[in-house]
Amino acid sequence: MKRILKTTAVIGTFVLSSYIQAGNEDRVGSAGASQLMVNPWARSTGSADAGFANTIGLEAQYTNIAGLALADKTQIKFNMSNWLGMANIKFYSAGFSQRISESSVFAVSVQSMNFGEIDVTTVALPEGGIGVFVPRVNIVNVGYAKKFSNSISGGINFKVISESIANLSSKGVAIDAGIRYVTGEKDHIKFGIALKNVGPTMKYKGDGLANQINYVSTGGIATLEQRSQQFEMPSLLNIGASYDFIFSESSKLVAMLGFTANSFSTDQYRLGLDYNVTKEKAAFNIRAGYVYEKNLFSIENRTNALTGLTAGFSVDVLSGKTKNPLGIEYSVRLAGPFGYIHTAGVTIAIK
Repeated sequence: MKRILKTTAVIGTFVLSSYIQAGNEDRVGSAGASQLMVNPWARSTGSADAGFANTIGLEAQYTNIAGLALADKTQIKFNMSNWLGMANIKFYSAGFSQRISESSVFAVSVQSMNFGEIDVTTVALPEGGIGVFVPRVNIVNVGYAKKFSNSISGGINFKVISESIANLSSKGVAIDAGIRYVTGEKDHIKFGIALKNVGPTMKYKGDGLANQINYVSTGGIATLEQRSQQFEMPSLLNIGASYDFIFSESSKLVAMLGFTANSFSTDQYRLGLDYNVTKEKAAFNIRAGYVYEKNLFSIENRTNALTGLTAGFSVDVLSGKTKNPLGIEYSVRLAGPFGYIHTAGVTIAIK
């Protein structure tokens, strides 16, 4: 059985890599639903999203769904980010995971972007003053992961994406899939691969694409509806590995390497570090990372608002008689002229 799973993983990696590498730099910026590229969770963003092989629990629903298989019995998370720093966009995320068998875990999470109120303007009234509208961007995730053996786990995640303004909306679906492999005498070497955001194209519909026209010859009135261009999902492939440097029973350093092959943006190389100290009733993690991509140091040519550096920390304490972990988490990402992206939240786990 293990040999079959390993063979399947190798073949799948080759096929998916060929699919993703079909992209080129001429396609940069031509996909939509870019919110699918934003990690909403603080712990994994602190280490530059490099934990494709070692992230476990609910956060793995974004990095590599296979890591969900190692979640606690029940986990609940709430996180909030000030997306793009001074852009004043709030990015909320909430979710829970539940172990449904000894080897299987089910999870649901929701992400929502809040842009605030925007003035309605027209050609005749470019300054507004005739009302406001609230853009909405939401993602609903439903994931399932299973541990096939002590070494191999896999999972799949289904997404429903919705975007809307006052008179236009678009809806779509996408799928993530991932595999995770653990080896070494102390399970200290890990590998992971995840395919993300694969789905049919999306397009906008609504009254915003309709214009009223008058026929001069007859005096009649009709509505002309324009068709919007379809856009593709920002599909990508994540490949990563991690190594645990175990210093003692109470401290270790996890080093992570990751590569993201993007179909509609430049490829990215990731380095992450996560240092953990554990005491009787508490655990403290400090994280740092860096993401590199082509033209990152060129202000004129780079295609990403984020400039690479990340950092963060988390504190977990055992609470109550049941000694279930209660944690707070924080991360920061540099976003060039936009300032700093702060992400903070709470994790509640029941073992």
